[in-house]
Amino acid sequence: MIPSGPSSDPTASSPRPSQTDIVVASILSMVESGKLRPGDRLPIEKDLAEQIGVSRGSLREGVRALAVLGVVETRQGDGTYITALDAAKLLGPLTWFADRQMDAEPAQLLNVRRVLEAESAALAARVATEEQIAEMSAALDRVDVLLDAGAEQSDIGAIIDVDTQFHRLIAQSSGNPLLAALVNSLAGHTYRTRVWRALEERGATAATQAEHRGILDEIARHDSDRARMRMHVHLLAVEDFAESRGRERAAEDQSS
Repeated sequence: MIPSGPSSDPTASSPRPSQTDIVVASILSMVESGKLRPGDRLPIEKDLAEQIGVSRGSLREGVRALAVLGVVETRQGDGTYITALDAAKLLGPLTWFADRQMDAEPAQLLNVRRVLEAESAALAARVATEEQIAEMSAALDRVDVLLDAGAEQSDIGAIIDVDTQFHRLIAQSSGNPLLAALVNSLAGHTYRTRVWRALEERGATAATQAEHRGILDEIARHDSDRARMRMHVHLLAVEDFAESRGRERAAEDQSS
């Protein structure tokens, strides 16, 4: 005999979605189906609440949640609109988490960056256009000018800005907008670690430039395997530095 009671109900362990969850899911479904497109204004509150089958209070809560996610924006006195759905904005929560992670465990964030960027380099080697490759080369040319002017110690910030741009250009030429958005959202959060490495490791900036040239050479040759490998080795050096510096800081904290 099959036992009766709550434990026999296969759905008992599945909590019912809240009204706010229903609003979020419904509006996202409208966006995915094309019923709502970037720039479209949401229907008036009363009509939309009736359409979804929720109270107007629950609708407001759901819309506020979507605003935090960057899916909608409320214009004072004009209504609520679907945003441009810009990937960088939609990845805002990831950016916030990356900031916290960089302070706590920088090597972990750098590890994620290495995995993503090694693949972006491989994809770029397959599909990058001549114009995109020329743009990457021009970025590295600017670093050469800075190094020739003796800026390795006097203007590290300028060099690292171009370094960051080079990595973003590779990601943008990968042909994968989501991967590019992830790389873009993480690249700036390793800035401090790269500054410390440039300051503490003699010749690190020149070595980085040589590694960048090697990566670009493989992309220009359309050799995806070697581009992936060179990017992996390049970022592993930064990761190793972060781990070493983290151990040193932990030892200093214990001895103080």
